[in-house]
Amino acid sequence: MPVAMDPDRFDALVDAALDEIPDELAQLVTNVVVLVEEEPPEGEPRDLLGLYDGVALTERDFSTILDLPDRIFVFRGPLLRMCASKEELVEEVRITVVHEVAHHFGIDDDRLHELGYA
Repeated sequence: MPVAMDPDRFDALVDAALDEIPDELAQLVTNVVVLVEEEPPEGEPRDLLGLYDGVALTERDFSTILDLPDRIFVFRGPLLRMCASKEELVEEVRITVVHEVAHHFGIDDDRLHELGYA
């Protein structure tokens, strides 16, 4: 059975997951906004938990200034549906946030899978 949680409490889980990122790494996350959306955009799988929309640091051309921030999306609906307990939800939100932040650093899905974040 899916977990029920109000949007403010879910947002707090995402904030807590971001707070767990070590300061040394968090300082390197620049020009990124983290957004919680109810569902993935049309055309994406309905069970998509998160999405990084931007240019990884490893692929950036730093000779130009970026106007718009990269975006990390965390999708509330799929996460609530896949988890059977609040404890599982906390862990899945943490994994999703770390997974998407890792994409900002240029870490691909294969490596994330090896590390247990896919």
